[in-house]
Order: sequence, then structure tokens, then C-alpha cells
Amino acid sequence: MLCQVSPHDYPAQLDEKRQRLASLIPALEGSLSVFASPASHYRQRAEFRIWHTPERLFYAMFDPANPKQPVEISQCPMACEAIDQLMQPLLAEISQDQILKYGLFEIDFLATLSGEMLVTLIYRKKIDEQAWLVAAQGLRDKLPINHIIGRSRKQKILLDQDFVMERLAADNQAWWFQQIENSFTQPNAQMAQNMLAWAREQSRQIVADQPSDLLELYCGNGHFSIALADIYSRVLATEISKTSVKSAKFNLAQNGIDNVTVVKMAAEEVSQAMAGQAFNRMAEVDLGRYNFRAIFVDPPRSGLDDLTRRMVAEYDNILYISCNPDTLARDLATLLQSHQLQASALFDQFPYSHHIESGVWLVRKEGDDD
Repeated sequence: MLCQVSPHDYPAQLDEKRQRLASLIPALEGSLSVFASPASHYRQRAEFRIWHTPERLFYAMFDPANPKQPVEISQCPMACEAIDQLMQPLLAEISQDQILKYGLFEIDFLATLSGEMLVTLIYRKKIDEQAWLVAAQGLRDKLPINHIIGRSRKQKILLDQDFVMERLAADNQAWWFQQIENSFTQPNAQMAQNMLAWAREQSRQIVADQPSDLLELYCGNGHFSIALADIYSRVLATEISKTSVKSAKFNLAQNGIDNVTVVKMAAEEVSQAMAGQAFNRMAEVDLGRYNFRAIFVDPPRSGLDDLTRRMVAEYDNILYISCNPDTLARDLATLLQSHQLQASALFDQFPYSHHIESGVWLVRKEGDDD
């Protein structure tokens, strides 16, 4: 059923993913660490359509096999407990308020391990801003909600702010991360902590014999940059999204980190900059002062483009986080010609789905200087 869980079946489903990943990329067999998700209440984000009938409202999702027929969702044990427990009280309050109820199309939840909750109410029609703000304030006063946003086409109304602050921990350390509404964040916070711990473990081995700087592509809001900053001498992190770059810089300040530089650049541009092409955005970055013995990439589902793949292969150590095993397999077909697999991991970000998140650490083969 949609949004439901089956903890009894979870171990077998996770093992099927392990077998599928190892079958797709045989080189991983024997080195693959598997990180299991909590079998329920693991998502810190959830989005639901709101279905209106003459009698009431209800949360709805749609089965791909019957996409026109809404399926009522009364509870969602996939979502973290804070979201699951808020769903019905929230809808009950909205149902009694014509301002909040009228034209409501969707409700999105964003929660954190640190205990914050942000709710976005999305409408089909323009919102009466002043009336809505009064009603939303009343809603927040009654329920465990920190922040509320109202959205309609070309309209975004903030009760106060559009982000929450998450606290993630690994290796007996913890970091604060700004998570902005409607921007990418790791949906499974427990798994995000496992990913940080794994990346730190491999990074400690990389610098065990010789210090290194780190070049990071696709850094997002600084999720890995911040957690790895104390291991590497310096980090140069790049990201194309203006919102993510701004958030990464905010997070660096929040965590008091001063050895990470974030630059707004696409991966292809970074490749060109490393080859000597001048970019105004790199004007204040002296690439010649960096000693990059390691590169970290966390690309989108499309994986690495040809130019970036060639550039990545030039580094002695490659840490690659993948959200698509098919493009990872394609990229490794090239990278394993010059590098050997040192460690790999399966991170089950999305239990009960086909989705596989994974990580690999590659080390240049001895004598391969091409």
C-alpha cells in the first residue's frame, strides 16, 4: 500500500538490492558494506495531495497503476514519527478554517532529527496574504509546527522563514545544516549520518600517510564538505545551484569552518578551470596552492559527463557517491581502467523502493600515471 511499510519483509528487500548492485557492478562483490535504514519512520520529508469532497478533506496519493483514482492516506509510517503524528491534527485544524482550507492543493512536510517542523501549504489560487498570515499564525499556535509557508502560482508567503536547521552526527561529532524548503536535502536523516561516517572513514585512510586537500563537485548545501573539513587540509567545493551555494556558505559560518571555499560552478566548468581556463568566479582561488590528492563527487542521476569523468580519473583518490547504479556502472567501466576499488557501500536511502544509493572509494593503480 502507498506510504506503508513491511518491516518483516525489509531484510529480504535490502538483500535483493545488494545482489542487484553486485550483479550490475561485479567489482563491488566482496568489498560492499550494506547500511540498512530504519524499517519505518525514516523519511524527514513527505508530500501529499489534498483531496476535497463535500464532506471532508483527506490526504491522497496515486497508484501508478490507477493514476486517476486517489488513495486516501490516513497515516504514513514511512514518514518520521513527528510527521506521521502531525498529519491528522493538522488536517483537522485546516478543515475548520475556510481561509486555510479554500483551494488547498497539497501539503508538504519537512522535519529534522533536531526537532524542527516546517509545513508548506500549496494552493491552486492566489492567497489573500494578510488573512492567510493571521490564520497560519493561529495554526502554528495550536500545533507542534515551527514554520509555515503558503504557496500558490508566483506567490510565496512566509510566516517567518523558509528553512529548518538539522543536526547530523558522525564519529562523535555533530554539525548544523540549513535545509531550505523546496530545495534538495537528504530525505533519510539516519542514512545521511551513515553516509557521512563512511565518507569520513575513507577520508582518514586517504590522508593517513600524507596530508591532502579535497576537490568536491556537486557539493549542494555543504553536506559532505562540512563533515570532511577537519580531515583535509583545505576543501574547494563547487556547486551550480545559487540557492545551494548560499546555503553552503551559511552552513560553513554556522559550524565555524574556515578551510572550505565554495564556488558557484558547474562540474564541466571546474574541469575547464583545472585545465587552465580562466573564470571570473575562480579569480580569488589560487589553484596552484592546492595539493589535491582526492576528489569527491556526488553527481545527479545522469552521473558524470565525459569531460568530468576524464578529469576525475586524474586524481589519486576518488570518492564517488551515486544515486543511480546504472550511471555508476557506466562511469566505473572507465575509472576502473586506471583505478582499483578500495571500498564500497550501499546506503538504503529509500526502503521498499527500487532506488539504490551507493558509494565507492577508488585508488590509482600503481604505475598508472596516465
